[in-house]
Amino acid sequence: MITADVIQALDSIFQNRSAPLALHEPQFSGNEWAYVKECLDTGWVSSVGKYVDLFEQKLAEAAGVRRAVAVVNGTAALHICLQLCGVEPGDEVLIPALTFVATANAVSYCGAVPHFVDSEASTLGIDPRKLDRYLADIAVLKEGVCHNKHTGRRIKAVVPMHTFGHPVDLDSLMDVCRTYGIELIEDAAESLGSFYKGRHTGGFGKAAALSFNGNKIITTGGGGAIVTNDEQLADRAKHITTTAKLPHRWDFFHDEIGYNYRLPNLNAALGCAQLEQMPAFLENKRRLAAKYEEAFRDVPGVAFFTEPSFARSNYWLNALLLDDQFTDQKDDLLAALHQSGYLSRPVWTLLNRLPMFRDCPAMDLSCAERLERSIINLPSSAKLGEGL
Repeated sequence: MITADVIQALDSIFQNRSAPLALHEPQFSGNEWAYVKECLDTGWVSSVGKYVDLFEQKLAEAAGVRRAVAVVNGTAALHICLQLCGVEPGDEVLIPALTFVATANAVSYCGAVPHFVDSEASTLGIDPRKLDRYLADIAVLKEGVCHNKHTGRRIKAVVPMHTFGHPVDLDSLMDVCRTYGIELIEDAAESLGSFYKGRHTGGFGKAAALSFNGNKIITTGGGGAIVTNDEQLADRAKHITTTAKLPHRWDFFHDEIGYNYRLPNLNAALGCAQLEQMPAFLENKRRLAAKYEEAFRDVPGVAFFTEPSFARSNYWLNALLLDDQFTDQKDDLLAALHQSGYLSRPVWTLLNRLPMFRDCPAMDLSCAERLERSIINLPSSAKLGEGL
């Protein structure tokens, strides 16, 4: 059993804790009360107000892109990214099997088909070299358009998800996209504050989706954003996420099917205050990750996952990987961790095994299957890094 060693390592970090440690909880220690109160005092609480514009501006600066369009959640953001990048009903979209269900749900909202691909152990995200070999076998280019020769469907896009905030190998993945004429759309829901070779994630493809759920690096309560360097695409995103209403002082005229995906001013106010504190949040999270790395360095049977060599990660969720011979003890370990006040969790069930996606195409997923068996996420709140 490795349980005692794991708990002892955690106890060495959190010696003075007085309550169970949540997996991830938000921290409100800045101007949140003042900004939200201003919305209440002025009555600007819904989808129009100064904080929406300010949040989009500050978010674009933080993410290193030209534009950000705030929406109600990360799933909505990804849905719009896919739609604006040309994903149509009947298309296939390559996504990791090891990701949160929202990635596949957004594909399904477009009437498209998730096509599940494998991950690599060094990033926990899509393995571009394995994907390249797979596409060489199953894909055919017809007048420059990639098709699955087994299903006949167009393969329109690939959506890498930066797992737990660790960037995938984007250069290699972009090479695959160029070879097969596939759009790159980043699911950057977990990677605000993460950098690939010095560039912030989210700016490599045509568009990317961010999330500001209560457990993310910063939170707006609920919320998300579309980020892009394409000004025209950003304008279209803003239009169709605000019900496709043409601007007018009093007329209500909508020129296409749109979505009521607008982020309320109240939530944007919260986001503005959170963005002001984001550098400190990131510093504390990296400090916490360093402590985990040190504490688990000599613990047999487990390994703490560290950022890829080409990346500076936000360590949104810290991950412990069990050696193969101990994966059958994972549930017992999770039960012991919870009993000891460390509210940890396993990684998501692979999406190809969920009932609604079982008939979707999939490549060999052997690495993702190993990761699913071995990953345990540890308490990762930014405040846990304070004073370490």
